Amino acid sequence: MATVDNTVLTTLDSSKTQWYHYKAVIISGMGFFTDAYDLFCVSLITKLLGRIYYHVPGSSKPGVLPPHVAAAINGVALCGTLLGQLFFGLLGDRLGRKKVYGITLFLMALCSIASGLSFGSSPKSVMTTLCFFRFWLGFGIGGDYPLSATIMAEYANKKTRGSFIAAVFAMQGFGILGGGLVGMGISGVFRALYNAPAYSVDPVGSTPPEADYVWRIILMLGALPAVLSYYWRMKMPETARYTALVAKNTEQARKDMEKVLNVEIQVKKPAENNLTQKNKPFGLFSREFILRHGLHLLGTASAWFFVDIAYYSQNLFQKEIFSAVGWLPPAKSMSALDEVFKISFSQFLIAFFGTVPGYWFTVLLIDRIGRFLIQSLGFLFMTVFMFALAIPYQHWLLNKTGFLIMYGLTFFFANFGPNSTTFIVPAEIFPARLRSTCHGISAAAGKAGAIVGAFGFLYAAQNQDKTKTDAGYPAGIGIRNSLFILGGINLLGFACTFLVPEANGKSLEEMSRDNEDEEEQEQEPRNVEPV
Repeated sequence: MATVDNTVLTTLDSSKTQWYHYKAVIISGMGFFTDAYDLFCVSLITKLLGRIYYHVPGSSKPGVLPPHVAAAINGVALCGTLLGQLFFGLLGDRLGRKKVYGITLFLMALCSIASGLSFGSSPKSVMTTLCFFRFWLGFGIGGDYPLSATIMAEYANKKTRGSFIAAVFAMQGFGILGGGLVGMGISGVFRALYNAPAYSVDPVGSTPPEADYVWRIILMLGALPAVLSYYWRMKMPETARYTALVAKNTEQARKDMEKVLNVEIQVKKPAENNLTQKNKPFGLFSREFILRHGLHLLGTASAWFFVDIAYYSQNLFQKEIFSAVGWLPPAKSMSALDEVFKISFSQFLIAFFGTVPGYWFTVLLIDRIGRFLIQSLGFLFMTVFMFALAIPYQHWLLNKTGFLIMYGLTFFFANFGPNSTTFIVPAEIFPARLRSTCHGISAAAGKAGAIVGAFGFLYAAQNQDKTKTDAGYPAGIGIRNSLFILGGINLLGFACTFLVPEANGKSLEEMSRDNEDEEEQEQEPRNVEPV
């Protein structure tokens, strides 16, 4: 490898934090705002969909989505996300980060709008259309994970790299918060315009026809941040690390770096455009990769798998947990719009006091105390709070505010913990030519965990008494036993953390060993130097 490559990378690692770094955080972060909004806003509307499309005349309870429909609506976007992470992760290494970065955002915007336009002549056709568009929405969301993390990691310097990647991911917290605000705002406006009685007073009148617009508007507004940031995302240049290490064009990497980081590089003699290496780069399934990074990939993938089981179980089914402990009133005592408003308000409170602060504690501290400590302590405290909720469960049924505080703390330590670090570390420890692919594999393992959580918790959390389950569901193991299981899963995640190396304060090339071959070759004189 020619030494100009080292100069470019060294300059990137030692460059001061500039406006472009913050702009990259905002541009990449808006994608994650959209991701979180689109994935989690569905939890606000599933109860409403049940009332609108599955009302049973004469029933003492409002209509609910049948189990297979609820599972499909909650899980289909996650299935799309898993496939999108694998597909776009691979594509990001083959074609470059920039070339496929805009595609993901365009797909998210298009499918958000299309989801709100899911029409049909029967409930089945509406739900089928909605699931179709949410699958492709998830596919676009999946691509955002490996590309955003890799781009931010390759732009940042080694001293603040963790904080900048964490800041991109922290926009997910604002997306969840924004979903709660939008849910409250839209349902509040419609509730004021179309005041409806509680279900127990008037089962039919409790769900006004105009309520059908509410869930559609909530879904379609997910396109707004994607549309607003699309132009700026397309203007971002390719990362200098990809151009130098993968595309082998150090001259172009030098020019791009000068433009975005305001660093002038003085050339003493023409730099070679095509870098040569004595050793052919090893591939993902090679023996060399397995020896160098096999355990690392197992560690990042397994830790992400376990944390997402717990995290998505908590997020997607907050309303069931709140109802079980009495934080939300019985469904029959509310109108459809009242229920949307109160579910949205509960999500907003959890996000505001638990989710968002956890993300930003990670941003502030990750480059000071390191990834390993944050992830391991996060898993441990999630375990502690899950068991603290489960063991004296009957006590929390009488102390609803206390339950909400404890429940919020599990979110805090998920985000000031493994939910953030599992996103950050895979972008730091793998070779540049495989970085996006390995991040996509790790993220896909996480979404496999999310699917387990989404489908499993839907059934497991049902009451053990068959007469008290939601319509169409078999008896489950109950909220208390589900919390015990989630606590055990967090302990498994803690164990997997020990497979992942600490990247704090080290360059990407040190962690990935991209420069190892070069160090074995004969030293050449430098031909460029930063001024």
